[in-house]
Amino acid sequence: MMAPPEPGSEIDGFCLGELIHVGTMAWVYRLTGTDGPLPLIMKIPRLGAGERAVNVVSFEQCRLVLGALAQGAHYPTLVAYGDVETTPYLVMEFVEGERLIEWTRRAPIPAPEIARIGSALALALREIHRQDVVHLDLKATNVIFRDNGKAALVDFGLSHHGHYPDLLAEEFRYPVGNWEYMSPEQILGIRCDPRSDIFSLGVLLYELATGQLPFGRPHSLSQLRRRLYSDPIPPTALVATTPAWLQEIILHCLEVDNRKRYASAAEVAIELANPDQVALTERASKRRRAAWTRTFFRRMSADRFIPAPCPPLAMQSSDAPIVLVAIDCMQGDETLFEALREAVRRTADDRCRIACATVVPPAAALEGEGEEATATGRHIKHLVMLRHWARPLELPEERLTYHVLESDKPAAALVDYATVNEVNEILVGAPHRLASVRLFLSVAESVVRDAPCSVNVVRARPHD
Repeated sequence: MMAPPEPGSEIDGFCLGELIHVGTMAWVYRLTGTDGPLPLIMKIPRLGAGERAVNVVSFEQCRLVLGALAQGAHYPTLVAYGDVETTPYLVMEFVEGERLIEWTRRAPIPAPEIARIGSALALALREIHRQDVVHLDLKATNVIFRDNGKAALVDFGLSHHGHYPDLLAEEFRYPVGNWEYMSPEQILGIRCDPRSDIFSLGVLLYELATGQLPFGRPHSLSQLRRRLYSDPIPPTALVATTPAWLQEIILHCLEVDNRKRYASAAEVAIELANPDQVALTERASKRRRAAWTRTFFRRMSADRFIPAPCPPLAMQSSDAPIVLVAIDCMQGDETLFEALREAVRRTADDRCRIACATVVPPAAALEGEGEEATATGRHIKHLVMLRHWARPLELPEERLTYHVLESDKPAAALVDYATVNEVNEILVGAPHRLASVRLFLSVAESVVRDAPCSVNVVRARPHD
């Protein structure tokens, strides 16, 4: 496993100060100048042996989302970044204040304090939702309260932006994030619903009110899926002094069906700021979980549960057609690469997004030594190759995305990507060398046969 850089090291002219946070995906440093610490931090993704490929994708997603957000008090301002091809890092504002985890460690805390904290957090969520961003990793360590009382959300590495490609959703088929706070629809792979953050807010309010997590700490997918059918112990059963209005708000946030939750974070903020005006339902008077018979029938129907569709975007947007270009990076056939680029130029209009993809064996198949034998090292190597392939197209950055798909069945991986992401067209290259053609045809034929869209097989021009 790669060791974190030492304080005092320089990266692109930035001097690293104290290492202030060690996460599962990145290290965070204060930056220093000649007069001491600067109001800036640097986030460096964890790469190398033992690290996961998702760390690379999370870094790219965080850069994309933070760079798109308008400057505001509810999240850090992105100042600079280094490219994943060379020196990956994010330099951003250092948000000073107390983290929410300091309150959860003291839980249970008084209801008026929960209302104040929760209302400020809901207003921060309202601000990012207004810009069509869903955080999707809301937890106590990712919320900081500034001195003026405003909540700031940090760590957007797992976030979704409604106007940009969702790299995590496009490349991974398992629930990515903190399982303790994850919403039911996230478990099912839906990442575009702001009500997911409202569910996570409900988990935090529950934790502040009771000192416990409503769904415990799941360690397996089967344990995680229990929240699709099992309701939490009502807060008043754990802390008898919990007021009815607070239980009503918490359980309203924690509804399994996103249709039954608050429609917006603004509604939660208003309720918490005006507890005497909260309309009480049967949620407020619950003293125990649902009967085992009801839980049993819920469990039987959990596999058929379909969450509500994601709500419309707050800002006007148009879905751009997607052209998937399948590239065998290891083939190294520049004649074929140019033929694929020429096919893109012919078929893609000014609205299209070009998704450049390559398929590599699963990380478990890696062996040997060196950076290329690690999941992150291999991922970065292939990202660099894909970007090198796309550079001659001279397209704007926002029209290009790069995807390293892990599978021992290349055709199935490409078809799965095209199906899940509603790709409009697939371009696949066929090498001109006869020995490679026979191997390739099985992949090409499978893609042509199974793809949910049109497929063009591109051949290189023979050498003169």
